[in-house]
Amino acid sequence: MTSKRLLIVAHAPSPNTRVLLEAVLEGARSPEIEGVESIALSPFAAGAAEVLAADALILGTPENLGYMSGALKDFFDRIYYPCLERTQGRCYALWIRAGSDGTGTRRAIESIATGLRWRAACPPLICRGLFRESFVEECRELGMLVAAGLEAGIL
Repeated sequence: MTSKRLLIVAHAPSPNTRVLLEAVLEGARSPEIEGVESIALSPFAAGAAEVLAADALILGTPENLGYMSGALKDFFDRIYYPCLERTQGRCYALWIRAGSDGTGTRRAIESIATGLRWRAACPPLICRGLFRESFVEECRELGMLVAAGLEAGIL
């Protein structure tokens, strides 16, 4: 079976966001899913080469002042033009750890993804309010959903 690559780019500066990132990765690496290589990188470590080598992406960020993290914005600034014409139609998914409502963060990321002509694999997962354990399972499911879709060839 041909291996596909799922790239997870997430800024996880706090213990809670780190737990969510690990849950996404755990879901993506579920034993039931074969033929998908899932790698997670910080936005500072990921660049255009990693995006170009990926078949799909999962993006993750905390909400910072109603916006994505500066690290994720830096990632987009560095990959936008090198990837613009070469990743059209690429599927992505998004999770946001929002202390508030996540609306500004979602809007900003969706605007950039639209400019890149990426396709959302599913609605964004916005983990709002005080941290809850249910966020962990939702992130695990997101990782599994995207990896399984990639494996099945529907993403």
